[in-house]
Amino acid sequence: MFVEIRIRNLAVLRDLSLLLEAGLNVVTGETGAGKSIVVAALELLVGGRASSEMVRSGEPRALVEAVVDVRGLGEVEALLGELGLEAEDGRLILRREVRAEGRSRGWVNGSPVTAAVLRRIGSPLVDIHGQHEHQRLLSADFQQEVLDEFGGCREAAGEARASFRTIAGLRDRLAAHESRRIELEARADFIRFQLDEILGARIRPDEDEELRTEANRLANADLLAREGHALHELLYASDGAATDLIADAAARLRRLCEADPSLAPLLSALDDAYHQVSGAANELAEYAAGIDHDPARLGLLRERQARIERLQRKYGPTVADVIGKGESLRRELDELETADLDAETLARKLARAEAAWGAASAELSRRRRDAADRLSSGAEAAFPGLGLEGARFEVRFEDLPVPAARGRERIRFMASMNPGFPPAPLSRIASGGELSRVMLVLKSVLAGVGDVPTLVFDEIDAGIGGVVAGRVAERLEEVARGRQVLAVTHLARIAARASNHILVEKEAADGAAVTVLQRIEGEERVREIARMLGGDPDSESSLDHARELLGRG
Repeated sequence: MFVEIRIRNLAVLRDLSLLLEAGLNVVTGETGAGKSIVVAALELLVGGRASSEMVRSGEPRALVEAVVDVRGLGEVEALLGELGLEAEDGRLILRREVRAEGRSRGWVNGSPVTAAVLRRIGSPLVDIHGQHEHQRLLSADFQQEVLDEFGGCREAAGEARASFRTIAGLRDRLAAHESRRIELEARADFIRFQLDEILGARIRPDEDEELRTEANRLANADLLAREGHALHELLYASDGAATDLIADAAARLRRLCEADPSLAPLLSALDDAYHQVSGAANELAEYAAGIDHDPARLGLLRERQARIERLQRKYGPTVADVIGKGESLRRELDELETADLDAETLARKLARAEAAWGAASAELSRRRRDAADRLSSGAEAAFPGLGLEGARFEVRFEDLPVPAARGRERIRFMASMNPGFPPAPLSRIASGGELSRVMLVLKSVLAGVGDVPTLVFDEIDAGIGGVVAGRVAERLEEVARGRQVLAVTHLARIAARASNHILVEKEAADGAAVTVLQRIEGEERVREIARMLGGDPDSESSLDHARELLGRG
């Protein structure tokens, strides 16, 4: 449960610490004082939506922190282990910061976490029933969630959803496969024509560059042979050739070395130059002698180049693209040839998935129907205690025309608030106050089977008063036995039942509104109950009435 909450610069709250206890904690105050900000802080702390509007005007950021006792909560401990976190002495410190520009950050025991992680941790810790949430009872999806939670069907519902998603995915794949098969069959002849054209050319990787090099050499055979011989002559064979000049220079330098040995390295360089130039001259002679004058070969090369260039224009622009296109066309033909076999494989997988969904959805339906009987009985047993004598409640199952992710049926909560009237959908028979009471009944029934240690009710008492208010107070007190309940209320009968009473007041400080929270006891609490009763909080009659209520609580 939550031990302490600290809030700074959240809306009109500046800086306060709030101590909570086991049992029933109530928050009261004048309308507009900021009672629901406490609930907003808790929602933010467990991963709720953050926005810049939450930050107190003129402040750079808002901060909410809480100390939470998680001892004995196996689900929370397992989740912390999965996330690589650990409670310290059985306690967690949750922290959420919202900056004025809207960005938020979260921490658990000082380790940074995302809002999604805070939501996962918060889910088994607290169940928050915000203002107007009773309207969610009109939603078929919410009604199904309530039934699944009550019946412990969440895992079974998850299996059914997973099976249905598998079925949907396989059906999509089969449809896409059939569409693809039809497309390939329509193009099969053209695919084969293109593939034959590419494969018939037998193109090699980089063949275009090889052809270009060889064709250039053949096209310039005369020039290459003539210039090769001329260079050989210039470097080695003619009078005054380069090698002769280097040899003469080396001889003269050798004589100089006798006078100055330090010139020896230059002599070595000239010797190397002689050997390199003479070697190059010999290679040029061999190259020129080996030049092939073959017009026929050149013609074949030109034809091959033209054929490859046509394929490049159609399938290129590069030879690699042409080869890749051929491989792609081959895969398409292979795909067409194996289409029937692939379809059979998908059909078998679909049949298995449908069988799995059938089994999962049948088990889910069985468990839901069992839970529906128990939920109806529990709700009807609780109705009289909330001033709904003779009210009836049932869970109706409507078979869906086609299977759906939610299961085989649509779930609808039906009720009759008055004896003698048949059950009808909640939207047709329940007022706002009655919906609030139905929600309280469901929450209290769920509390009997769940292990969420903290329940939060933000004005669950909307639209009720009088004797019914007293019965709602008794019900809240029952729900709070063995767990922690935080209720924001405007009803004195509920506030009088609390073991921990927190008063919210709005004050002015430095020209700005500030909300202040404080725990009240004794005469302070008597005066607040008197105010809530609607009388003069200073009159003895109002104070006596308040003391009487507190005495009953």
